[in-house]
Amino acid sequence: YGEALALKKLGVEMEQLGIGFTWTKTPEEHRNALSLAWEKARLALSDPGIDLLVLDELNNALAISKFPIEDVLPLTEVIDAIRSRPAHMHIVITGRDAKPELMEMADLVSSIEATKHYYDEGIGAVKGLEF
Repeated sequence: YGEALALKKLGVEMEQLGIGFTWTKTPEEHRNALSLAWEKARLALSDPGIDLLVLDELNNALAISKFPIEDVLPLTEVIDAIRSRPAHMHIVITGRDAKPELMEMADLVSSIEATKHYYDEGIGAVKGLEF
């Protein structure tokens, strides 16, 4: 939520396509959202007018194992679309549990790990940081 506000203030186009955490909706609702999101992302990956495309939380989506997703978000299609993108386009993919195939083809892979986190002390999300 915070990044959406910041990007709006900066004049950066952002489109949120997910419907939230997997435990708050039915698998079919998530599958429909994944299908629509992948269609938009696939089109964006072929758009020569885009210089930088951020596919936020795509790694998390590809890692869903509670219900089938391969037919609505096929990893092979994701890889093919990334490889076929315009040469000048930079792509940022975020989220945990990145597929080895994506990490192998990436130019840069980073990992952020908490050394200490207030969640461990039972403190919930903090307004202004997480939302």
